[in-house]
Amino acid sequence: MNINDIAKEVFEIESQEIKKLSDLLTEDFSKAIDAILNMQGKLIISGMGKSGIIGKKIAATLASTGTPSFFLHPGEAYHGDLGMIEKDDIVLLISNSGETDEVLKLIPFLKSQANIIIAMSGKPNSTLAKNSDYHLNISIDKEACPLQLAPMSSTTATLVMGDAIAAALMKVRDFKDENFAKFHPGGSLGRRLLTQVKDVMKKDSLPTCDRDAKVKEIIHTITDGKCGLVVVLDDDKIVGIITDGDIRRVMELQEEKFFTLEAKSIMTTSAKLIYEDARLIEASDIMSENKINSLIVINKKEELLGVVQMYDLGI
Repeated sequence: MNINDIAKEVFEIESQEIKKLSDLLTEDFSKAIDAILNMQGKLIISGMGKSGIIGKKIAATLASTGTPSFFLHPGEAYHGDLGMIEKDDIVLLISNSGETDEVLKLIPFLKSQANIIIAMSGKPNSTLAKNSDYHLNISIDKEACPLQLAPMSSTTATLVMGDAIAAALMKVRDFKDENFAKFHPGGSLGRRLLTQVKDVMKKDSLPTCDRDAKVKEIIHTITDGKCGLVVVLDDDKIVGIITDGDIRRVMELQEEKFFTLEAKSIMTTSAKLIYEDARLIEASDIMSENKINSLIVINKKEELLGVVQMYDLGI
């Protein structure tokens, strides 16, 4: 058999099983979402084996998208970690069969503490489903495993249901990229949304010249400044910018009098400026929209503070 055909068969089986989840949704899903939105505590997720591994991912997704959540191993919970579960917490228990012993052992404690229980299983009539407040059906007809032994389609269905929970909560809460960035300050998104231009700009030995500077001086300044540009000043006021691209274009168009030219006849007077406290995402947007790779950084008095370039943004 062609190896690629095996992969395609897995894709087909699992995609078909996921499509069926839509027909299995009941009011319990929306009620569970409402309960999570109104909870005063945390959403604690627990499951054994492969369900537990998927549960960890679901908990991580929820925690990063505005829902306080963590994974609790049912075995560890039954041997002392139940103290992590407080009365205001909601507990999501995952078991495809709905009969996993380690998971079921948690139910008496949760009921005694009056915790809301959300069950995620493939058996609506299972012990777990019958002892939960809300049941999310993740039933599948066929595993992608050739032997029908290893959980494949079932774990995918579990993961997708967890993603549906996270997405629903994000939509209802109007969770935005700025909120996401707060939980991911080390990622590229967090860097773009939380870091300010002044934190990455070049501010020492800035390449500047006055309006009357000759081309030779301008070229030396651009070379020494290592920014590919020079900022033209008039009594410390920014009046223009000259890039190395401007120099090349002028040299081709006015070759005979090139070295007699001055900054004021070469510069672009509509230089793109950005305030020092602007976020990197704003700088990125301005550069992309104008197809440039450098911005002049200013303060509220529009005084030159630095230069920020595309490679400084780390994007």
